[in-house]
Amino acid sequence: MHFTGTIYRNPYWPTFPLIQITQGCTHNRCKFCTMYKDVPFRMQPMEYIEADLKEIRSIEPRAKTIQLLSANPLAPIYRVLEPILKKIREYLPDLEYIYAATRVDDIRNKSVEELKKLKELGIKEISLGVESGDEWTLQRINKGYRPEDILEQCHKLDEAGIRYWLTFLNGVAGKSHSQEHAVHSAEIFNQTHPLLVGTGGLTLFPGTPLLLEAEKGEFDPLDEKEMLEELRLFVEHLNVDCYFVTHHTVSGKNLTGPNFLSRKEAILEALDHEIHHGDLKRMAAIRRNKQTL
Repeated sequence: MHFTGTIYRNPYWPTFPLIQITQGCTHNRCKFCTMYKDVPFRMQPMEYIEADLKEIRSIEPRAKTIQLLSANPLAPIYRVLEPILKKIREYLPDLEYIYAATRVDDIRNKSVEELKKLKELGIKEISLGVESGDEWTLQRINKGYRPEDILEQCHKLDEAGIRYWLTFLNGVAGKSHSQEHAVHSAEIFNQTHPLLVGTGGLTLFPGTPLLLEAEKGEFDPLDEKEMLEELRLFVEHLNVDCYFVTHHTVSGKNLTGPNFLSRKEAILEALDHEIHHGDLKRMAAIRRNKQTL
C-alpha cells in the first residue's frame, strides 16, 4: 500500500480498508496542528491508487466500506474525484459506504448536484473538522474559513443528502475567549443537522504555533477545570439532536452516546461531577501524554 507518512484515520469508521487518494493538507496552517507539517499537498498518482485497489481486492474483494485518506481527500473538484471514485467501485463493486474526513471549505468548490453525484458514488458520510463556530476563534487559530462558511456548506450537504459529523475543539480559544468559543460554536451547530457532534480537548503539541505563543505569553491555555467548564457551557447551549462523542480526558460514564437531547441533563450532571470531584491531576497527565490530535 502507498501511504505517505503517519496514517490518521477516524477510529469510529471501519478501519479497514484504507486508501490514500491525496497527500498532505491543502491548508496546513492551523495553529494547533502539525500532522502534515512536512507533507506538501498533492494528488496520489492514479497508478498508486489502482495498485492499492488491486491489493485490497486480493484481501477483501467483498468490502462494504472504505475510508479515504489523507488530511482532506475531498479537496479536489468533482471532475477530479469522479474517476477516482469510479475506479474504487470498479475494483470493489460491493461497496456501500466511502468515508472521508475533510475540511469545510472542500465543499465550496462543489455544487449541490455534484454533491448528489458524489453520494451516488458512495460518499454518504463525512467528518468536518470545524473546531469552532466563533468568528474570533476561527481567525485566531487560522482555520481558514468563517462561521457563515460552515452554515453554507453544511446546508449544501443537507440538500445533497450527505450525512456529516462536526467537531468542537475544547480549549482552543484560550482563557480570553473561552465563553464566546463555547456559546457561539453551539449556536452555529444548532443551525445544522449533524449526524454526530464530537469534542476533543486541546493539547499543545511540540512544534505547533499555539505552543510557541503560550511559551511567549501570547496564548493563555485553559487548565483542566476550565476545560471542563468550557465543555459544559458548550453542551448547555447545544440543542441539536445527534450522537454525542467526547475525547476529553474525563471518563464520565454518561458522556458519549446517541440521542443527545434526551441525555443532555445527564451529560451536564456528569460534567458537574467531574468539575467538582474529578481527578484533575490524572486528566492533566493523560493530556500531557497524548501524541497526536
